[in-house]
Amino acid sequence: MAAQPGEFPDLKMLALFGCGAVLLRGAGCTVNDLLDHDIDVKVERTKYRPLALGLFTPYQGVGFLGVQLLLGLGILLQLNNYRYASHLKPQAYLGLTFNWGALLGWAAIKGNLDPTIVLPLYSSGVFWTLVCDTIYAHQDKEDNLKVGVQSTALRFGDLTKNWISGFGIACIGSLLVSGFNAELALPYYLFLTGAAGYLMKFPYCRFVSNKWFGALVFSGILLGRLAL
Repeated sequence: MAAQPGEFPDLKMLALFGCGAVLLRGAGCTVNDLLDHDIDVKVERTKYRPLALGLFTPYQGVGFLGVQLLLGLGILLQLNNYRYASHLKPQAYLGLTFNWGALLGWAAIKGNLDPTIVLPLYSSGVFWTLVCDTIYAHQDKEDNLKVGVQSTALRFGDLTKNWISGFGIACIGSLLVSGFNAELALPYYLFLTGAAGYLMKFPYCRFVSNKWFGALVFSGILLGRLAL
């Protein structure tokens, strides 16, 4: 979205942020497994994770986390200076942390933060995460209830689909605002319409299928920028 109108995005930046997303998402999962290994062993779906199973010690897990963070730092140091200003400490909630790249990516390309574009884009990612992670949490409802772990799946209960629909509408609405303010062309809205339809049926699909929603949004942003 930060690319120049009519030009393909910087391939180096795409590669850096692609690798960074994998590394830092992986680091987040490592932290999660380190903190929850005593709980994971009591949950059917997670009891075979390496730390819960005892294949690795917490000390080895911290060492692996250090490698992930160092590699992530290597990527961060290749960006421009403004990215430090945008790399504040976000709250430790999944959606807020995992979507921080929306702010960081714009700053790395533009050297500034346009709140009318990046804040709705960031918000859309947070709402998307709430959709996905709430569905994900339903896999562990019974075990979480036994262990005493609170989740959106337990909190929303029978109203889960209503909440997910609300988050989905907020996600699409935020993407509409961001795309409009970024002056993206018609292809963006065509792909976003398809993504909206997909997101609305997402509660009835498998969790792993959410990657196709991301692919539709990315394709819309790319073509919406190239068409200008």
